[in-house]
Amino acid sequence: MNDAEIQSYLRDNGYPEHLARDGRAGLVARYRKFVEQVEHGYPLGLEDYRNDLDLRAIIALAGAEDDEIRALDQRFETMLTARTVRVWESAANDPFWDFGYPKLAGEDLKEDLRSEELL
Repeated sequence: MNDAEIQSYLRDNGYPEHLARDGRAGLVARYRKFVEQVEHGYPLGLEDYRNDLDLRAIIALAGAEDDEIRALDQRFETMLTARTVRVWESAANDPFWDFGYPKLAGEDLKEDLRSEELL
């Protein structure tokens, strides 16, 4: 999809205006920031982590995947541990990002994972 189609898809499907307005570039920038957080130590809790996984699912649903996203996916995937543990259901077909959690998970995320018996 081109950027106008992505923006239209986001609006038509009720995503927040700031996501629709920023289009593909905004989705990619947000995903890049998330991947960088994971690489440096994810500081937030499980609810935020799941919201970030939802962002990755939105990218797939909006047809915004390309080589740049695949490169970010590779970086993200190398930072995951416990790859058989499903921490969320963000999209159909069992996407890789729904399994495991960051190797460098902060205490908030670890605590939340423990409370849900995922760690």
